[in-house]
Amino acid sequence: MLTKGKLHQADDPAEGIALDVLLWILGDEDRLFPFLAATGLDLEAVRAGAKDPAFLAGVLDHVAGNEPVLLACAQALEIKPERIVAAWQRLSPRPDDEWA
Repeated sequence: MLTKGKLHQADDPAEGIALDVLLWILGDEDRLFPFLAATGLDLEAVRAGAKDPAFLAGVLDHVAGNEPVLLACAQALEIKPERIVAAWQRLSPRPDDEWA
């Protein structure tokens, strides 16, 4: 459901943003095919990964790593680009997490 630019609701706001970004990527072949090529994934793997916070962090990493894409995504979702980056930081594993 599209409400004020938001496509999906999740319990964790960072995961919700990541899912919105993923849906934005999936919504257009000009975004989807470069994403699939860059990640080496197929649609089945994307579907399976959509519930994995680490996968969602990778989706956000893909978008945050390209400023024009980040800005276009933020505009389409009607959120500040900083919220996408903050969600990426929240979902990304920290180097300390391995040893915890």
